[in-house]
Amino acid sequence: MNRFLFAIAAAAVSASAFAKLPPPSDEAKAAADLAKQKAAWGDKVAAYKLCQAQDKLAAQYLKEKGAKKPAVETPPCTDPGPFVAAQPAAPAAPAAAAAPAPAPQSAQASAPVKK
Repeated sequence: MNRFLFAIAAAAVSASAFAKLPPPSDEAKAAADLAKQKAAWGDKVAAYKLCQAQDKLAAQYLKEKGAKKPAVETPPCTDPGPFVAAQPAAPAAPAAAAAPAPAPQSAQASAPVKK
């Protein structure tokens, strides 16, 4: 009897595991997009700080060794600036109205070029 009840309980739990979630709301999509933008900006800030630390360490090394200039020139560190959220894109126009009709190809354009 216990095995039977266990089988029924397992079937009920597994059926709920395969249920589909509703699509996210517009607010949830906007929040996820904002979080993605903030994470990308955070990565840029981290790369900037790493670049500054590497430049400082390289300058200290060159000073101690008495070298005049580094062997390889590197680009300067670029500050990503403060976080600015990108505005969401405007709703797309219907594809049939926005797409122009394809231009007919001429016979000359489709002919193979001989060399």
